[in-house]
Amino acid sequence: MKGLFGKLGIVCMTACCLALIADAAVAQEQAQKQTTPKLHKELVIKRGVSPEAARCIECHSKKTPGIVDSWKLGKMAHAAVSCYDCHVVEKSSPMASQCSGIRGSNIYISPMVSSKVCSRCHPQEVEQFLKSGHAKLASAPVVDNKKMINLIYHLEGAGFIGNQKTNPSNWASRQAGCQMCHGGQVELGPDHKPIKNTWPGGVGTRYPDGSIGTCTVCHTRHQFSVTEARKPEACASCHLGPDHPDIEIYMESKHGQIFATHGEDWEWDSSPDAWQPGDYTAPTCATCHMSGIGDLTTTHNINERLKWDLVHKKSVIRSGERGDGEKGAKLMRQVCANCHGPTQINKEINTLDDAVALYNIYWDGAVKMKKELAAKGLLGKDPWKDGFQELMYYLWHHTGRRARQGAAMNGPDYAHWHGFFQIFQVYKDLQQIYDWRMKNNKIEDLSTVMSSGPL
Repeated sequence: MKGLFGKLGIVCMTACCLALIADAAVAQEQAQKQTTPKLHKELVIKRGVSPEAARCIECHSKKTPGIVDSWKLGKMAHAAVSCYDCHVVEKSSPMASQCSGIRGSNIYISPMVSSKVCSRCHPQEVEQFLKSGHAKLASAPVVDNKKMINLIYHLEGAGFIGNQKTNPSNWASRQAGCQMCHGGQVELGPDHKPIKNTWPGGVGTRYPDGSIGTCTVCHTRHQFSVTEARKPEACASCHLGPDHPDIEIYMESKHGQIFATHGEDWEWDSSPDAWQPGDYTAPTCATCHMSGIGDLTTTHNINERLKWDLVHKKSVIRSGERGDGEKGAKLMRQVCANCHGPTQINKEINTLDDAVALYNIYWDGAVKMKKELAAKGLLGKDPWKDGFQELMYYLWHHTGRRARQGAAMNGPDYAHWHGFFQIFQVYKDLQQIYDWRMKNNKIEDLSTVMSSGPL
């Protein structure tokens, strides 16, 4: 009997222990449910498009087949995001109109699709974009800057020789040039459709519903390709020319040379934040300024990784709405560190800092001369007929930008021959005009600047 009770005791103790272990396991599982985040999102996939969308696709397959064919090749079509999803607006929208296929129905559409529409599915990307120089800041010269508005209509539009602003030809410079990169303010007619050729426009376009920004400048409609946006050609349509030859500088650089040689073999279609060195062997514009790389996540705020303002008359470290330059310098260093060692990174960063300092010396000298001339009444009222003021413009807007941006992106020909070599020549001409006016106490009768400036 004694042995039997002993065995029963062991069994009871074992059962109690198992019960305690089971209770502990349940408690642990409940605790994990409360503290462990879900690792997987719940995805609901519905194949096909709505009957309304299907009617749009059917109609436009006949009327604009190129658009539908482009859409079918993109990821939007794969996800069943259709024309209906992006173009339909509320009846109360200032941009609401009806095409022939829906006239008389309760469906209203707009041909204009702003970043506000894209934010329905891409809220983070649009939030970043709206903080960047590609949004409101981009269209500011065309919409807000009085000097630029005077340049666009009164000067380039031939207003100064009698071409009235009511004449559509007066708008040609804006609609063919400025607006296509910077964007502008869309104006609407009685039918709620754009008038005065104010749409389409560039990246900073301002829409009648208050929204800002055109994502399709980089992700061209209707395929909206991430591959296209990652290639330097996407940036080249605006970032080129005598005043900001960024694509020319890039193609001159070693990065551009590698892209031109091997780029067609690179993997361009990786997911955001998964597009990393190895998919490519040299960076493009997107890699450095926007893409996820190393520990950095993708951003649509192109100000984020920049230290210096290389666009305006004097270079300063970015602050306020133009970004945080000190933080930007650290982030760009992180970008470079994915492929380069500290010696080369330090050399490139120091070179840019020195180039900025050198340019600022020239600019400060020009400003000093201008102030002294102004104090003696020796500046012409029309800056475009005044040799000193015209040359000072090119010192900043053309040669000065090229020198700084060439140094920033390793384009030696633009930093030197198109940059500092022309800067010192322009500066000497400024000095000569300054000296003559100060000596003779008058403005020369005829401007000696008889061309479009340094090319």
